[in-house]
Amino acid sequence: MRTRTTAVPACLAAALAASLVLTGCTTSGGSPRPGGNSTAAPPAASSPPGGGSGHGYEGPRPQDQNLLAWTGDPNDAGHVTAQTTAGVAGRVTLVRIVLREQTSWSNVWLGLAGIDPNAQLSNCYLGVYGADGALLASTADISPQLMTDAIAKPLPLAKPFTAPPGTYFVAMLLNGTWSTNALTFKSTGAGISVNAGLTPPNLRYSTVLTGQTSLPATLNLAEQSTSTINTGWASQWYAVS
Repeated sequence: MRTRTTAVPACLAAALAASLVLTGCTTSGGSPRPGGNSTAAPPAASSPPGGGSGHGYEGPRPQDQNLLAWTGDPNDAGHVTAQTTAGVAGRVTLVRIVLREQTSWSNVWLGLAGIDPNAQLSNCYLGVYGADGALLASTADISPQLMTDAIAKPLPLAKPFTAPPGTYFVAMLLNGTWSTNALTFKSTGAGISVNAGLTPPNLRYSTVLTGQTSLPATLNLAEQSTSTINTGWASQWYAVS
């Protein structure tokens, strides 16, 4: 007796196999079965260490040295200013500084590069002016501090103040007599190049007035001049704390 065999078409067998695979991978709700062949979604990209924006290294910041703001990285303040008594005494020298956030301003840091032990100094001050030319704060006479320790040093304002973001000007006033190139200051720029692209009242480095023995209550910043700057009286380095 002959037995009759019925062949299953190849296409039907393939369809059945595919159905079994799908049934083994998912439940009726579409969720992966334990031990199934599902692929996990890739993990979300992590943020840079410290919560940074991912823009990479942005260079030295004042906070790296426990300061609040500065006119430039002190590591770059290698040029020392040269000045004569006749050219600088009695003039108000201004260096612009821009604050990016509200700052409690208590000290002006100065880079003193060299001292003249034979200098006769009096009525020397640092102060801070707003963009409108109003004096916001000043130090006591800093003549004694200019006679010792040629280092970067904080000079306290007589009345600390809170400074909102904006443009300010650190003012230096020197009086007395000293030897040229002996009393010197660290600088972040030399000569007129520091004012490239700028005009009064927004010069980054300038002088105003002559014959002053104290910092005036107001300045007309439209009178900013570079005549003394062009002789080599280079832009001083300052910081805020």
